[in-house]
Amino acid sequence: MATLADFGPEVRAEVKQVREQVATLHEQLIKWNLVVWTAGNVSQRLHTADLMVIKPSGVRYEYLTPASMVVTDLEGNLVDGTEAPSSDTASHAYIYRNMPGVYGVVHTHSTYATAWAAAGRDIPCGLTMMGDEFGGPVPVGPFRLIGSEEIGKGVVETLRKYPHSPAVLMRNHGPFTIGKDAEAAVKAAAMTEEVAHTMWAAEQLGGAMEIAPEDIAKLNDRYTNVYGQH
Repeated sequence: MATLADFGPEVRAEVKQVREQVATLHEQLIKWNLVVWTAGNVSQRLHTADLMVIKPSGVRYEYLTPASMVVTDLEGNLVDGTEAPSSDTASHAYIYRNMPGVYGVVHTHSTYATAWAAAGRDIPCGLTMMGDEFGGPVPVGPFRLIGSEEIGKGVVETLRKYPHSPAVLMRNHGPFTIGKDAEAAVKAAAMTEEVAHTMWAAEQLGGAMEIAPEDIAKLNDRYTNVYGQH
């Protein structure tokens, strides 16, 4: 089985950089109230090799450091690290193998998004920020058990039906988000919880007024191609 020593200096340099990025991004999950105790994880795929960096399993967030981040291949096999990788490693690996443009994956149990997942309901697109970020509703994926690549398969199956969405609510489990890197996936996780909370509040007022599909398309196009710095 390969170890990090089998890879060249370019790969090892990227691993060092990504370990630092992924460790820091786990702090953002705490900052935005997206996780509790040891739940949840962030990973990022490398550009220089078919490897990824992911959180170790069952380690509290305040103890995470760049050195404690685990490196695996895209089958989930350990390549470098002193801790066991996250229990979601196989699912992250499956997503990377089957969605080549994805370089960041995040899983949280954030309260409101997970409540929609527990109810088995999509978050309806009743906000312009949802049109911007998700290009429609935040979809619910199938129920899958933890510990294998089955959750990853459910994520991929669902997001292929919703190509503009960076998020899926795995039923009875919680949100998974994707991005061009781990930071983008963390942003999507924070946005998912924000819209989940707001749309839950709208439900208490009698239900949201959903945005027309043609307007959602315009919002998403503007956000993707015009908004921000280019």
